Amino acid sequence: MPKENPSSILGTSDTGIRGSNQAGMRAHNERLVLSLIRRHGATAKADIARATGLSAQTVSVIMRALEADELLMRGEPVRGRVGQPSIPMSLAPDGAFFFGLKVGRRSLELVLTDFLGKVRARVRQTHDYPMPEATVRFTRNALTRMLTAMTPRDRDRVAGLGIAMPFSLWDWADNLSAPHEDMAAWRNADLGRSISRVIDIPVLVQNDATAACGAELVFGRDETPVDFLHFYIGYFIGGGVVLNGSLYSGPGGNAGAVGSMPVPAQEPGGRDRQLIDVASLGGLEERLVAAGLDTSELWDTPEQLEMQPDVLSDWIEDAAAGIAHAIASAVSVIDFGTVMIDGWITQDMRRRLVEATTTHLEKRNMAGLATPDVREGSIGADARALGAASLPLSERYLVERLAFQSA
Repeated sequence: MPKENPSSILGTSDTGIRGSNQAGMRAHNERLVLSLIRRHGATAKADIARATGLSAQTVSVIMRALEADELLMRGEPVRGRVGQPSIPMSLAPDGAFFFGLKVGRRSLELVLTDFLGKVRARVRQTHDYPMPEATVRFTRNALTRMLTAMTPRDRDRVAGLGIAMPFSLWDWADNLSAPHEDMAAWRNADLGRSISRVIDIPVLVQNDATAACGAELVFGRDETPVDFLHFYIGYFIGGGVVLNGSLYSGPGGNAGAVGSMPVPAQEPGGRDRQLIDVASLGGLEERLVAAGLDTSELWDTPEQLEMQPDVLSDWIEDAAAGIAHAIASAVSVIDFGTVMIDGWITQDMRRRLVEATTTHLEKRNMAGLATPDVREGSIGADARALGAASLPLSERYLVERLAFQSA
């Protein structure tokens, strides 16, 4: 990738997605070392050797190479043991950079993250509903702005761009109050291919809720379980599945489509509903509008939104009842020990939603099923954008299973 200026990355070729081959990928053992350090923090060579089963000499060679490549950096020596002091190695924040594009029902957002997943820059734009050409135009302009602000050295370390977007957008025209003829443009749109024509780095695409789950897996807490079901509440609620320490997206990339799960009607004889009807921010927006509140800031930053307490409490109660029903259905198929709930919501909303969901789950007949631990996700509103950025990071630098093996 040329270093001279940002336009050297931005291109006009229409040859399709580039950079998808395996050239330049980390060797498996290097990726394994990087994965372990990402999950567990600064780690000494001896601990890496014990965890991986690799020889101390092999680990030493790998870590020297990663340090020379500026992907790892040395910490202060740890003394107090017999022999030479150990030197913990940690990820170098400036080792690599990644773009993450979130295509939302109410907004577009492009973030630039460093090797640790810290957002270095972001550009956001709200809209009534997304359109393909406008999304490509926004992305090109935002990329130009971000790349121009980077040093040549950092531009040369941009490793890819991930896209987190809802699949089958044309199916949701009514929910978005969008013209069917406009949303039909998504049927033949290939956003990944279109954006790959304007930037000469790998471009990867994932369902937005699945990407949010991936952000929890890559950037979440050290104690993240190896199997969990993830709910992400955006304009629509969606989900993701992690099995054996790996994100499972399914053959069509739509595994964890919890929004389509049926939930009981509110009244006997009432119409069938889906979880998306009761546990999505689109429904909360409708309630707030009916209460006479301005909801424009909901899609800029949820922390600043002012809500009527009774409207919010009613929505949380209905959403929690629906999520509890979905959890009971899910664990009857896969024995999830943990369920996480996150979203484009305030920390207080997330906490209350988890508490209410737990209460509803305790009231359900779970005979023959193990009730999972319901907990808060750790990423928050940035989960979809960070999940998008984690796609090229994972593709190039990580192995699927991220947990230490028993010593």
